[in-house]
Amino acid sequence: MNVVLGVSGSIAAYRAADLARELMRSGFTVTVCLTDAAQKFVTPALFEGLTGQPCLIDAFEEPERGRMAHIDLARKADLLIVAPATANTLNRIAHGIGDDMLTTLALAYEGRKLFAPAMNPSMYANPLTQESIRRLEETGAVFVQPIEGDVACGENGQGKLASVEQIAAAARALAGIGRQWAGKRFLITSGPTQEPIDNVRFLTNRSSGKMGAALAQAALWMGADVTLISGPSNSSLPRNAKVVRVRTAQEMLQAALAEAGGADVIIGAAAVADYRPSNPFHGKLRRTAEMMALELVPNPDVLAEIVAHSKPGALKVGFAAEPNDGLDYARQKLARKGLDAIALNDISRADIGFDASQNEITLLLKSGSTRTSGMLGKLECALWLLAELSNL
Repeated sequence: MNVVLGVSGSIAAYRAADLARELMRSGFTVTVCLTDAAQKFVTPALFEGLTGQPCLIDAFEEPERGRMAHIDLARKADLLIVAPATANTLNRIAHGIGDDMLTTLALAYEGRKLFAPAMNPSMYANPLTQESIRRLEETGAVFVQPIEGDVACGENGQGKLASVEQIAAAARALAGIGRQWAGKRFLITSGPTQEPIDNVRFLTNRSSGKMGAALAQAALWMGADVTLISGPSNSSLPRNAKVVRVRTAQEMLQAALAEAGGADVIIGAAAVADYRPSNPFHGKLRRTAEMMALELVPNPDVLAEIVAHSKPGALKVGFAAEPNDGLDYARQKLARKGLDAIALNDISRADIGFDASQNEITLLLKSGSTRTSGMLGKLECALWLLAELSNL
């Protein structure tokens, strides 16, 4: 498979040489494209020696006379990786600016894109950079998020380039996507719900919706027609899915029931609130010196209701977010809700689960067998899970 590796002007550019080598070990043919700023840190000769391919720099280069390299490569590449991706490069690509070989190629490329940002933590956290990341994610781009630590300028925070192994693993996952779910209709619930206490306050949980969004993107790449019903979430949701945004558990149930009868695959990844206030206050509750008792009533079991209204033969999958070892509870939940499989993740660990960019899933099947994903990025986890389910 052909990979274009774009390298932009971060001090982490030297690590792109190791990444190129790791990609080649994985069987990829690697062509490197350097920005002008990247050449302040690394040279074309380095990558040409490593890869055996021409290293591209200028938008008007023609390694093959009469052929526009940025268009030819955009058509031949199976995957575009930008690592390290600086704030400047991310913002230019997100806003359609093509003023060098890498950005023009990225704008012409219609396949799978993988970005691994590296920059000062303040630059990464800047709302303009985050907006560019969201824009790119909405077009289907995948991000291997930077890690926290000391960066070159001496500051500390989230901005260090992810490990070569993690970026290469994400590349392998993206390149290995098949069309196992072509023509199938997916219904996925995602994110938390919010149950109003009054017009200002609500009960909710820590779910970010990242896993549900990753499942929707993975299903789309694998050929499925996807409906994603999402509770309140800041996660970027794939634009090619049918997205229904809801707030409460009851709203999620109504939206899901409208879709359940036509779904071939149902995945309940939402973290639905188990209870809601019995009598939400209209307006804003005012502070007093008195104690307040909040009466809660059970919410509907959204996944169980969807399963009950599913069509014969539909594949039904749930999620169980449990602290420590929740295998026994997950097995009970699988049987109680009439599921074919359930994905268990350990929420007691800070490095996976809620708010994290990575996850580790144990998949329990109705047959009693189990299998484990290992620690992966959430999109890689989603691809792994859907590949496993396609074998059922």
